[in-house]
Formats: sequence, structure tokens, C-alpha cells
Amino acid sequence: MVFAERTRYLTYSTLSCYSDTMSNHMDKVHLYTIREVAKLSGLPESTLRYYETIGIIHPIRRDSSSKHRAYSEDDVNFAIAIACLNATGMSLEDMRTYLKNRSQGAQAANEQVELLEAQKQRLTEEAQYLELRRRYVDIKIAYWKAVKSGDTEQIEVTRERTNAIAQELQLTKQ
Repeated sequence: MVFAERTRYLTYSTLSCYSDTMSNHMDKVHLYTIREVAKLSGLPESTLRYYETIGIIHPIRRDSSSKHRAYSEDDVNFAIAIACLNATGMSLEDMRTYLKNRSQGAQAANEQVELLEAQKQRLTEEAQYLELRRRYVDIKIAYWKAVKSGDTEQIEVTRERTNAIAQELQLTKQ
């Protein structure tokens, strides 16, 4: 199976539910290298190794002859799920909690919701800070355009706006 076909298959299988029998059958039929998993998940090989070392990803089986990591279909799907958590900026501690709770189902649903709502709040705050930084750059652009054109009135207005945004940026950082 060529790599593109595997990618199409993996994308479908990541979104589908397979029985344990089919999943186990697939584990025996096709194994992935760390390089392939890195491409499919978007996580660098070094991150996959690190996550395995610190226990975010369970120990990956090794090929009996080469001793290289041999990822099953389930391992790949799990790496993709971890990549999604990573992409949200979730801390390693929160990833561990999320993964631990995942196996508890409904019993841990409230904690999962709280964890994800807290992550959503962090992302909202990051987005607000990023918007503030963008506004600062816009004002600096306006300032330098005013300097270029010699518009002293606009220079003064943009200086005042720059100072106000700079104070907001400092307050936001604290």
C-alpha cells in the first residue's frame, strides 16, 4: 500500500469505529514507522519519542529484527488525537489528565468538560492578547506612514494611541 493510500485509509479509520477484532487484525497486517506517524500526526519524531518517554504515549512495540518502533493503526490514531490536544496548546499535565479521564467515560465527563473549558478560556485570553499586539502593529504602521507624509497631527494621535496600547500590553502580561 503506497503512503497516500495509507493516509486516505487512516483518515477514514480515524473517524470510524472498528471492532477490536478488526483493529487487532489491522495491527498485525500493517505497522507504521515513526517517520510515517510523524507525517500523519504532524508531530515531529522527537516529540513522539519524548511523549513516549514521559508516558503521554504508551510504550510502542518494537520490530523484532530492527528494534525500530512499529506503530499499529491504534497507535497512529492515538498519536493523531495527541497532536490535536497539542495543537490547542494544552499542557502536558492537562493532556495526562484528559487521557486518564478518557477511559473513565461518563464518570469523568464533568472533569473533562472543566478541563476543556479551562483550555478554551486560555485560548480566548491568548487570542485577545494577540489581537492587542496586532492593533499595536497597526498603530505603528499608521505612525510611520504619518512620519513619511509629514502629518504632524497624525503623528501625535498615533503616539497617544501607541502609548495606550503599550500600557494595555504591559497590563495583559502581568
